[in-house]
Amino acid sequence: MKVASVLIPLPVPEAFDYEVPEGIDVVRGDQVAVPLGPRLMRGIVVEARETTGSNRRLKAIDHRLDDPRLPERTVDFVEWAGRWTLSAPGEMAATALKGLRAPRPRPERRVRRVGERMPARPTAARTAVLEALGQRAVPGADLARAVGVSSSVIKGLVDEGVLEVVEIEAVAAFDAPDPDHAPSDLNADQAAAARAIGDAVTRGGFAPFLLDGITGSGKTEAYLEAAAQALKADPTAQILILLPEIALTQALIERITARFGTAPAEWHSGVAPPRRRQVWEAVVAGRCNIVVGARSALFLPFVNLRLLVVDEEHDGSFKQDEGLIYHGRDLAVARARIEGATVVLASATPSLETLWNARQRRYGWLRLERRHGAAVLPDIALLDLRASPPDPQTWLSAPLREALGETFARGEQSLLFLNRRGYAPVVLCRVCGHRMTAPDTDSWLVEHRYTGRLICHLTGFSMMRPKTCPSCGAEDSLVSVGPGVERVEEEVRQLFPQARTAVFSSDTTPDARSARALIQAMQDGQIDILVATQAAAKGHNFPNLTLVGVVDADLGLRGGDLRAAERTFQLLSQATGRAGRADKPGRALLQTWTPEHPVLMALAAADPTH
Repeated sequence: MKVASVLIPLPVPEAFDYEVPEGIDVVRGDQVAVPLGPRLMRGIVVEARETTGSNRRLKAIDHRLDDPRLPERTVDFVEWAGRWTLSAPGEMAATALKGLRAPRPRPERRVRRVGERMPARPTAARTAVLEALGQRAVPGADLARAVGVSSSVIKGLVDEGVLEVVEIEAVAAFDAPDPDHAPSDLNADQAAAARAIGDAVTRGGFAPFLLDGITGSGKTEAYLEAAAQALKADPTAQILILLPEIALTQALIERITARFGTAPAEWHSGVAPPRRRQVWEAVVAGRCNIVVGARSALFLPFVNLRLLVVDEEHDGSFKQDEGLIYHGRDLAVARARIEGATVVLASATPSLETLWNARQRRYGWLRLERRHGAAVLPDIALLDLRASPPDPQTWLSAPLREALGETFARGEQSLLFLNRRGYAPVVLCRVCGHRMTAPDTDSWLVEHRYTGRLICHLTGFSMMRPKTCPSCGAEDSLVSVGPGVERVEEEVRQLFPQARTAVFSSDTTPDARSARALIQAMQDGQIDILVATQAAAKGHNFPNLTLVGVVDADLGLRGGDLRAAERTFQLLSQATGRAGRADKPGRALLQTWTPEHPVLMALAAADPTH
């Protein structure tokens, strides 16, 4: 008797055994339909074995599905990830099959000739349509537009039986990237890093690297050249590039398109489900060479994964802490090991775990210590707020206001960084001292003046700002305490009414499309002063940005987080590193109450060893 262990994409703790009926041949990775209670469920075969018998009666596999077989190493990764994260392996399987569960794109309707039939009344328009169509199948609207006739002409030919409508299954076309399309001009450090990574890919086998380069040093160009070398050695090689934020994908896709002459596949929650299914099927069929995506792209069924890049590897967004919990960076290293591939962890401020592995020589350590081209790092200065405090009810000190004015007068751009959403973090009653909190919690409600609501960023609770204190009933007694990005923008508009000002946060750009539009406006010079949270500190390139002002450099150093210093250094390094043009060094001014703090001193000294 042949028995198959089938992993069902549900939160089940193990694979279930099923009898394999005569006439059905299954192997590891096959997708099958199996009975589970009263239903037939999709499952993945993780093992098929011969056995002499069983002490229990097994249900039988109903049939093998026509969907593609998952590569064996993908199944290995799914099982390993379940064990490593102490998660039900069925949940990992569900993530791996997510793209396949999406609906197929609607078939495309086209028209074509029916044999040699001719219309009963061959007018000039009808004759032109038939001559233009030939023996092809073309969308009716495109055909009418090309010939310059109305759609009624096409419809008349269809009604007469001269043309017929056929449905063509939509198949995603991913053109093969050209590694020689537009090579980058690399400096010596970049070329050495690209060569080391590319050689590792060519040799084969697991090879981890830390690509450690200061902001603007050209890490992207280095790993793209390594990808080109991998594609030259093996045109069927597949490359996965992971990014921490959806908003970053468009800029990288444009750079990949410019480098290889064709766009990569895109995989994240902002991609429409039918398109995700097309990407999933193209990846498992080997028709897609380069994928750019979020952490869930790790579970795609690659058949020949040769290079895996985790860009901004230090970023906390790679850790999924809801539902299925895992860290994308760690699973990326594991997937590369299982696939026998090269993995590159790229960052200007690597995580402590990655730095430790590099220092222990578990990872190759590739350093880019100078900016690409003529660009240089910005000058960083600490503004001691004890010596020059802002005016009452304002948040920008005199030196920072002066720097903003000078930058605006020169026609250059400024970024004011404050990692706090909304208008004010605390709302309290000046009569009784009551602080507005979410129900049944101690979490403060944050005022969002754009919407007129008080919102808890932990629980999601939301309410309109009341006119009276809910504790003592005093009218108009609620006051906003502290700044958020909305409040800083209000101050900027009062100081520089002629400046074009915008806010970049998850409230103002709730989806990838709006984020890309704002980033593009900043890159095109349509914004003079951008007030932003950490959304602006991740991988964006603003060519005319010469001043970065950090409104509250101490903000991330407070609280009980054991990694507060590390994360503050990473975040502020990323934010301040955006300043500067190729022809002009930038400036970064950090407002702080504790200028003697080691993290801030290290930033000012441009000394990342702290």
